[in-house]
Amino acid sequence: MSVQPIRLFGDPVLRTPAVPVTTFDAELRKLVADLTDTMHDEGGAGLAAPQLGVSLRVFTYDCDGFEGHIVNPTFDVVGDEEQIGPEGCLSIPGLSWECKRHLHVVAKGWNEHGEPISVEGSELLARCIQHETDHLDGVLFLDRLDAETRKQAMAEIRAAEWFGTPPPVVKVSPHPMFGKTR
Repeated sequence: MSVQPIRLFGDPVLRTPAVPVTTFDAELRKLVADLTDTMHDEGGAGLAAPQLGVSLRVFTYDCDGFEGHIVNPTFDVVGDEEQIGPEGCLSIPGLSWECKRHLHVVAKGWNEHGEPISVEGSELLARCIQHETDHLDGVLFLDRLDAETRKQAMAEIRAAEWFGTPPPVVKVSPHPMFGKTR
């Protein structure tokens, strides 16, 4: 399909909870293809629809040998174990910090055709599922950092050359934006 511009930190769409997908049609399949192409082009492990400015609950992933997408995802935590590791985000390019996540999760949702799916795998995939689901809830991984690390992260973000770049202009989108259609 096509590579799309990624919305950067500061864009309000990244802080707005996405709406559930209700129609599994060609437009959704195009969105999944655009997310996949953009994720691969940017070298990311995952990409959520809000990062392309589309406020729908769908994300793609490609990490640790697991690749796919989930529409209207939820996840269940398996066990009490947690992991701490470096985490970055395509919407906060070139920067990463140590972030705590659950060690094991099982994600459930639907594929682009409306068929139910369940996804589980490596610790890295568990981190990716949690990170991308957060995006769909308007949460950034920065919100999961301890206070001192978050303060350092915000200073580094403000110093980044991309910070303050205006969001790309979307001329026409068939997808809901902030709960409204254009």
